[in-house]
Amino acid sequence: MSNVQTAFSPPFAGIRWWHQIALPDGSVTPGPDCSAEKLAWLHLPDLTGKTVLDVGAYDGFFSFAAERLGASRVLAADSYVWQRPNGKDGFEYARRVLGSKVEDIEIEVLDISPETVGQFDVVLFLGVLYHMRHPLLSLEKMASVTKERLVVETLIDVTFLRSPAAAFYPWKMLRDETNWWGPNRAALLSMIQSVGFPEAIPYPVKRFSRSRMQTLPTHAKMNAGLVSTAPWRSRVRLAKDFARSALTQNRLVAHGIR
Repeated sequence: MSNVQTAFSPPFAGIRWWHQIALPDGSVTPGPDCSAEKLAWLHLPDLTGKTVLDVGAYDGFFSFAAERLGASRVLAADSYVWQRPNGKDGFEYARRVLGSKVEDIEIEVLDISPETVGQFDVVLFLGVLYHMRHPLLSLEKMASVTKERLVVETLIDVTFLRSPAAAFYPWKMLRDETNWWGPNRAALLSMIQSVGFPEAIPYPVKRFSRSRMQTLPTHAKMNAGLVSTAPWRSRVRLAKDFARSALTQNRLVAHGIR
């Protein structure tokens, strides 16, 4: 963070926050994402003096965290969120009031390359992989700009299988039409190794942490709403899918190390 003091002004009500970012006045932005808890899941290496690329930065919590943890340069990258009307307001507001020097670039995941963004010691690819129609290609893009370590956090599925496998979501699964793939642990680690990382280290996430339990009522209400609005013949299938997902899906953090 910059040592320059920045005048604090409360965020305007129109910002639709996703991350929970601690602000200079002691308040925390009201996003639904349990950002601080996720930071602990990541098992980040010592970032002192490192360069960091945060892909899918959204409001920038993890970009600002990397800067706070000593990174010498941080580049926040996003496109899907930032290209929405007012989608970048949260990031720009937080950067200003935090006095941050985090840089930013609006770029599609599949356009990321050494030519477009350069290379970085550490690349964060958090909550993005399962939104990609071409997940292996997206990991290849991340590998091309990673010097030392790639940190991936993602949804995983078909967790009952030990062999590499992935679930494909051809319909509005997980309350989001942008979700496409849910690899299992074996598939994710194999994918990371296949794009050029000799070592892939998994860091499992608790299935029923306190914060995740707190979101269950909201998710249950959203699921019920989707089922009730679906065509009659699709309702049973959707209900079964949502019930199955509670048993077969989880989150996983994995590090690809050069």
